[in-house]
Amino acid sequence: MDKKKPPSRSPSDSAKKRDAIEHYQQAVALQYDGKNAPAITATGGGQLAEDIIAMAREYGIPLYENAELTEMLGLLELGDHIPHELYVIIAQIIALAYNLQGKQPPVPTAGL
Repeated sequence: MDKKKPPSRSPSDSAKKRDAIEHYQQAVALQYDGKNAPAITATGGGQLAEDIIAMAREYGIPLYENAELTEMLGLLELGDHIPHELYVIIAQIIALAYNLQGKQPPVPTAGL
């Protein structure tokens, strides 16, 4: 029996896949100081998202993956505080991140 070779991928297939990844890869960074609602400190798609994720890893910042939440947060501008509707989910994520690091999250004093 003759073995059939798998179809080769053309460069255009690779380019399409890379473009699709860049189109769908999104990242949002938040800062929480324990005093105010968390704020958007970075947001971007494609290569910028990859850079945000790489920087977070480099500095040991916990990552949380949730496409729907990222999409909602991506609508905000840099420096914006998260909307009241997202307080509970963001608080849960922050608490999880602190717990994974063996720390306690700061007790909110205002803004929440």
